[in-house]
Amino acid sequence: MSLPTNPTLCVLGCGTMGRAILSGILDSLNVAPANEPPTLIPKKFIACVSGEESAQRIKEEFNDKITLLVGNNVEGVKEADIILLCTKPQVVKTILTEEGMQKSLENKLIISILAGVTIDQLKEWAPSSTRIIRAMPNTPCMIREGMTVLSCPTDCSKDDRSFSIWVFSTLGRARILDEKHLDAVTGLSGSGPAFACVVLEALADGGVMMGLPREVGLELAAQALQGAARMVLKTGKHPAEIKDSVTTPGGCTIAGLLTMEDGKIRSTLARTIQEATQVASTLGNIQSKK
Repeated sequence: MSLPTNPTLCVLGCGTMGRAILSGILDSLNVAPANEPPTLIPKKFIACVSGEESAQRIKEEFNDKITLLVGNNVEGVKEADIILLCTKPQVVKTILTEEGMQKSLENKLIISILAGVTIDQLKEWAPSSTRIIRAMPNTPCMIREGMTVLSCPTDCSKDDRSFSIWVFSTLGRARILDEKHLDAVTGLSGSGPAFACVVLEALADGGVMMGLPREVGLELAAQALQGAARMVLKTGKHPAEIKDSVTTPGGCTIAGLLTMEDGKIRSTLARTIQEATQVASTLGNIQSKK
């Protein structure tokens, strides 16, 4: 079943990431598109939350742009054509199998951002007519600098695929990969901002140790990381090429780089992603035990 031209979008579990996605979509609809506008444009937005605290945040941020439902997931899904699944992984089975939910999900599209919960698992808890796409965004989506990787089943329709890519493109970059890669994506892209902040803080600490004020050290470190990352993305150059371009013989950069190598920073960071990926692969297991 294809999507209507102006679908209704329901964010199920509208927490931090759910609000960021809604904000990105609404902002994109309020400006003239730089490229070809999306074929499908949502006409109505529903946010489903479980508590009054979350509800208050949504009211303050979106006013009357969003239909807000508290403790009534079934009604929100019933009214929607597309469900953006943003709940916690450990409660998704309970939510999708609550009374009345199965009928409400018939012929709908679910876009899940739940780490570790597979498409096959979601299919077990949803009607056979429900289409499912997985997406793994990261927290920089909140400032439109996010990275989202989506996985679409082989029978995914063009409309479902293009709409999903458009949604996350409003928050930064988006690309498609096979689902087998999503645990690694979670470990690298999902957890990566946290790891980058540790590196950023350590660089700033070095500046403070050498006499810089704390706020200056943080600004310089943050801009250095942002600038290096943008150089890689915009020029397409390998990081090693950019590194070598600022590493002069006998200079301060090579002295610092050798210190990093003494600390085995390359293998430590690579092993960090390996460990995070392994943990990500277990996040869906809690569902299969219930």
